[in-house]
Amino acid sequence: MKIRYLLAALTVCPMLAQAEIYKAVDADGHVTYSSTPIKGGKKIILEPLPTSVPQGRSRATASPEDFPRVDRATQRNRDDARRKILESELSSEEKLLEEARNNLKEGEGSPEVYRGKDGKTYRNVAKYDEKIAALKEQVELHEKNVEALKTELSKLE
Repeated sequence: MKIRYLLAALTVCPMLAQAEIYKAVDADGHVTYSSTPIKGGKKIILEPLPTSVPQGRSRATASPEDFPRVDRATQRNRDDARRKILESELSSEEKLLEEARNNLKEGEGSPEVYRGKDGKTYRNVAKYDEKIAALKEQVELHEKNVEALKTELSKLE
């Protein structure tokens, strides 16, 4: 007996979830929405939202059936060309990284100095810090590029 009541309640619940919506616009142009009738308001009829997957295509199909296909040999040639390009880019990026590291070492070894009015030599710490920060930024940029290129190459293999 209890199961019957439970089934009846479950079938009625979706109907209870749909409420009537009313829209009213006042003299100033302010829009008010309500679930109860409003003076001067109109009932809005909403279409139900789709709850199922469209029947035209299944989720398993990644591309439409009429989408152009490439044979394995052509794709292999494309992958080989991409691999060569990535390896070339990686090689040049590693050289740039080494150059940036050398520039950083040289920059760290040569402090920024200036001569004061009294003829003495002073260190310009702010300018030195600025120069070192820019050199470190270049090293980090090239390290990130090398890492990204290695990641792309690993996806091909």
